[in-house]
Amino acid sequence: MKLDVNGSVHEVDADPTTPLLYVLREELKLNGAKFGCGLGQCGACTVIANGEAIFSCLTPISVVQGRRITTLEGLGSAEKPAPMQRAFIELQAAQCGYCIPGMMMRAQALLAKKPGASETEIRDALQPNLCRCGTHMRIVHAAVRAGELMRGKS
Repeated sequence: MKLDVNGSVHEVDADPTTPLLYVLREELKLNGAKFGCGLGQCGACTVIANGEAIFSCLTPISVVQGRRITTLEGLGSAEKPAPMQRAFIELQAAQCGYCIPGMMMRAQALLAKKPGASETEIRDALQPNLCRCGTHMRIVHAAVRAGELMRGKS
């Protein structure tokens, strides 16, 4: 199977029912998406497929073949962080950091469609993702800030 991940096509030798998360982490060595619950209840594994946030722990690779997949690694780099990453760094939105990749990807999916999303819209979009450390307020503020950066506000 061929998967388009972060703009590169990868030939994957895995059973079509293999969850995308396992292929990302084990075969492609993209460790941004985390294994949290394995049940689609925490959101730590969230990635974007064709502009939509998905739980990669539940999504078989057969479902995403032919779709553009974006992981945290596809947003930017340490040298050149994307607006979402810059906002999370600027506002120190992470505590333990385990949920952050999923939160960032879910917020990215929303803000790519609607950079001017309100705080309420951001909260609604992030609802499927959990943070056990209780940094939800900083995460929401970072997502709002990312929207500002995407709109060119410094």
